[in-house]
Amino acid sequence: MDGVHLDITVGTKRGSDELFPSVSNGPYIMSTTANGNDSKKFKGDIRGPGSPSRVIHIRKLPNDITEAEVISLGLPFGDITNLLMLKAKNQAFLEMNSEEAAQNMVGYYSTMMPIIRHHPVYVQFSNHKELKTDNSPNQERAQAALRALSTPHMDTAVVAPSSVLRVVVENLVYPVTLDALCQIFSKFGTVLRIIVFTKNSQFQALLQYPDGVSAHSAKLSLDGQNIYNGCCTLRISFSKLTTLNVKYNNEKSRDFTRPDLPSGDSQPAMEHPAMATAFTPGIISASPYGGATHAFPPAFALQPAVSLPYPGLSIPSLPGGLASLSFPGATRLGFPPLPAGVCVLLISNLNPERVTPHCLFILFGVYGDVMRVKILFNKKENALVQMSDSTQAQLAMSHLSGQQLHGKSLRITLSKHTSVQLPREGHEDQGLTKDYSNSPLHRFKKPGSKNYSNIFPPSATLHLSNIPPSVVEEDLRMLFSSSGAEVKAFKFFQKDHKMALIQMGSVEEAIESLIEFHNHDLGENHHLRVSFSKSSI
Repeated sequence: MDGVHLDITVGTKRGSDELFPSVSNGPYIMSTTANGNDSKKFKGDIRGPGSPSRVIHIRKLPNDITEAEVISLGLPFGDITNLLMLKAKNQAFLEMNSEEAAQNMVGYYSTMMPIIRHHPVYVQFSNHKELKTDNSPNQERAQAALRALSTPHMDTAVVAPSSVLRVVVENLVYPVTLDALCQIFSKFGTVLRIIVFTKNSQFQALLQYPDGVSAHSAKLSLDGQNIYNGCCTLRISFSKLTTLNVKYNNEKSRDFTRPDLPSGDSQPAMEHPAMATAFTPGIISASPYGGATHAFPPAFALQPAVSLPYPGLSIPSLPGGLASLSFPGATRLGFPPLPAGVCVLLISNLNPERVTPHCLFILFGVYGDVMRVKILFNKKENALVQMSDSTQAQLAMSHLSGQQLHGKSLRITLSKHTSVQLPREGHEDQGLTKDYSNSPLHRFKKPGSKNYSNIFPPSATLHLSNIPPSVVEEDLRMLFSSSGAEVKAFKFFQKDHKMALIQMGSVEEAIESLIEFHNHDLGENHHLRVSFSKSSI
């Protein structure tokens, strides 16, 4: 095998004795043809975890695995001194700085198997006692990633000019909440403060870590990643700010160092008890082993295990980390979904004088198919809304919590009920309970409905469609102002006058206009379709 030159993605193979000098039975088996590298076979450390070694063998990696993701697997357990990636074989080798760190890593992952983009990843000791790598361009890239991600090698002032990150979420097809971002970014350090906002029609966030090292690690691993499959892309840069000034703890801002802050008038306080503890500093950021030198866990969620066909092994439920997720039924990245079957929401702080089951059916129907609605007989400021599944319930809760309806701020939590019960036959409840399971107005009944790609947060601008040719701008302006709301702007789509944008005086006015005029009969057998727009006029 001497003289065989084989590029292996990151490390360049120049004969196994050079790469692994201390082991005679190297893991590489090659069969070469006249070209020297046209045909090759690789046999890794095919055996169960054996005698401890500083070198960790990682198998079954996704095809598009990055150096940063592999490094993140090992960082919570100690410093990493070398890395060899075999992307063509979906494998990698990590060399830890001590045998103890390697033992901690293998022990931890033997009970909590990491999942990367739906792939269970296998972690075991290597047969080899050390890695020897060369200076090829590919290997230099691996070493650069190691230097960037390993704290002892980082010049914080150079790589992290600020501990505050600016995060822009592009192609926002599905909702991204403050809590979801906290869960994602807490993989790389303690999140101290966070503010979310919309600027230039883009969902953005400012997020502060205690140090530049954590900020740099998060930026390196998360920049350019999709939260959902093919959308909600993270664009991350360092902010010019050095600290964030947070005045309220609510859905738009949070200071984890100041749990005493008020929730403010515009947004309700965090309702769900699980949320109140899930993002407390020190819980998410706790390292799995006290001896670890890095304070952030790997970039992959390690969730409670479910049974596996192999005795003695356990595997967490999908997905973890920056998983490729599909929709509907997608799990938010790093943010646990509602349990299966939990599809009933409790809405409180309603205006009892104006709210109706139909009003809630239309509003919540923007984010999923509403099956039943019940306004509570003795507490008419409260209602139960049953969605068709837990994903749609999550969408509705994420988008509508804190929004103003009829002068009141909506508060939405999970209900203890698994379904909304209809009144018994002969028992009238003044029309407070309605069954919409067979309604023709469901937006998502068709599998793969295009409405899934048009889900946006409430905004002052509404998207109108199914407009007949005879209806002109003045007709629609008059219709939407007939309820007393202000119409600020209107614009037909240039190529298709069946669609238009209309901008109301406020988000609250837009919400009430959507409720009132969705499915409005415009004549000529055309019923108006109204939804929230991501664009502005």
